[in-house]
Amino acid sequence: MSGKDRITCHVLDTTAGRPAKGIRVRLEGPCSPANNSFSSSSSAGAVEAPSSSPPGNKAPPAPIKAFESQTDDDGRVRSWLPYSSETSSGEVPIYTLDDVLGEIKGPSRWTLRFDTASYFGGEHATFFPEATVVFRVEEGGQYHVPLLLSPYSYTTYRGS
Repeated sequence: MSGKDRITCHVLDTTAGRPAKGIRVRLEGPCSPANNSFSSSSSAGAVEAPSSSPPGNKAPPAPIKAFESQTDDDGRVRSWLPYSSETSSGEVPIYTLDDVLGEIKGPSRWTLRFDTASYFGGEHATFFPEATVVFRVEEGGQYHVPLLLSPYSYTTYRGS
């Protein structure tokens, strides 16, 4: 592998006009698009009741995997490590992003969470203490998600 994962991101601080160095970023996925979509209900505003079918009729959702990284001097995240929370049993998860992406069949949803509060100097210094971006991943795809950031706004787009 070229040292760059199939999902990468780049953060630019638009108030300073430079890359946003040192932002903690978490990547979470995969989630099934059908389970997390506003468009999955049959009518606007309708909320479906939980299914009354026996649990054996549906496969349980796959557990979400989490990865973490930090933006480098160029504001980029090129690779990810498995995330291990402070409250976990102390066991380090053993999987790579490439392994997880390789197991996915069909489209899935992933979430990037950017810790903007720490970057801007605390929750009082920004309107968005976390910038969250949810995006769709197709089998075999390569994804780059840039984030343009200021204390009172953020913008994202599909990069190349």
